[in-house]
Amino acid sequence: MYIWGAAMLDVQNLDLHYGQSRILYEVSFDAPAGQITALMGNNGVGKTSLLKAIAGRHPASGGEITIGGATRAMKSAFEAARSGIAYVPQGREVFPMMSVLENLETGFACLPKSEHHIPDRVFELFPVLRDMRTRRGGDLSGGQQQQLAIARALITKPRVLLLDEPTEGIQPNIIEQIGDALRLLRSEGEMAIVLVEQNADFAYALADHFVVVEGGRVKRRSAKASYSKEMLLADLAL
Repeated sequence: MYIWGAAMLDVQNLDLHYGQSRILYEVSFDAPAGQITALMGNNGVGKTSLLKAIAGRHPASGGEITIGGATRAMKSAFEAARSGIAYVPQGREVFPMMSVLENLETGFACLPKSEHHIPDRVFELFPVLRDMRTRRGGDLSGGQQQQLAIARALITKPRVLLLDEPTEGIQPNIIEQIGDALRLLRSEGEMAIVLVEQNADFAYALADHFVVVEGGRVKRRSAKASYSKEMLLADLAL
């Protein structure tokens, strides 16, 4: 049986309903700090719903979510953010009429006033944002908006970073930049990164652990060392 080490994020027996429809069935997995965990599976199997439940966007029907050893209710997105969870949704949710700087400043909402400043590391990770800080968010390319969305999440100083399809519709050079940024964040060892990704090449190159979801249930949990890319592709083909 596969046993992971001490986890920054620990999800146990998570159930989720949308009205009368059950979406997730007793989902359990964990994500260690300083590592990338990829949630994989075909469209419609519950991956985005799982991230939304962890991020407080849609409260779970049952189960427990533990952050850094403390169990959290996660009944709202604000509570989840205060607990150390940052969520970068599919679609990015950049404010189109606000400047890049103003978009970044929306990340201050869950921080004490003494921490309302943009760290230099945000611009070190994504230099284009420094150059475009006065541009409106809606004027940025899709790849630039994705970098902005990740940077805004980092403003909150998360212990868990949730990323939903960060490479979707993004040009290859920016995909490479995002991958480099995630590798650097992983190397710092301060947060657990959970990645939902349809791009199997990108996910396999980055991830340390894999959780394969099928029909709202966890089908497989595996470390990269014992899980080849061919095995991943076979799981996704089912």
